[in-house]
Amino acid sequence: MDDFAGTQAPIRRLTDPAGAIAALELAVPGMASLRRPTPAAIDWAVLEADLGVALPADYKLLCELYPPFIIGGFLSVGTPEPGGEAGWVEATREELETIAEWCELAKLAVQLHPFPAPGGLLPWAVSPQGDFFLWSTHPTDPQEWTVTVASRSSAWWHYTGGVVQFVAEYAAGVLEPWALPQVRPEAEAW
Repeated sequence: MDDFAGTQAPIRRLTDPAGAIAALELAVPGMASLRRPTPAAIDWAVLEADLGVALPADYKLLCELYPPFIIGGFLSVGTPEPGGEAGWVEATREELETIAEWCELAKLAVQLHPFPAPGGLLPWAVSPQGDFFLWSTHPTDPQEWTVTVASRSSAWWHYTGGVVQFVAEYAAGVLEPWALPQVRPEAEAW
């Protein structure tokens, strides 16, 4: 039996990071109140050199504008903090060990692998129940990366938009949550 639930696509992929942030703030009205007074000065050059890959612009803008947050008490987006870039990379590497185990155990028609394998999965969020929200790093341009969801219940699925658009559409109830709970469009910092 294949654990792959399918692929969902946005009606139109938001490629402008500011446009994706605006969509998120529209979908989750409380997001705007969490905005930092000034964007965080995250050292992306150091973080990306340590990680070994450039990250998508929408995610970087999200991290600069917001502290770590949780949507609907479920989707936890941990963002790197200025001065904590190395710690964020180390935590990501630790999560990759778990993702490697999940990839081995998953019954998928097309086997997935963790980053740094070509096209590997790289985590960007988790849930309190142990679900992973990952980038599929398959295209060479990080602006084209898509989202893969690996739920604790063994259902895996893809979303062909970016991270910020995924969060907006999940919170707005636009996406079929496939093995995930519906979430309230509420945000809180953590």
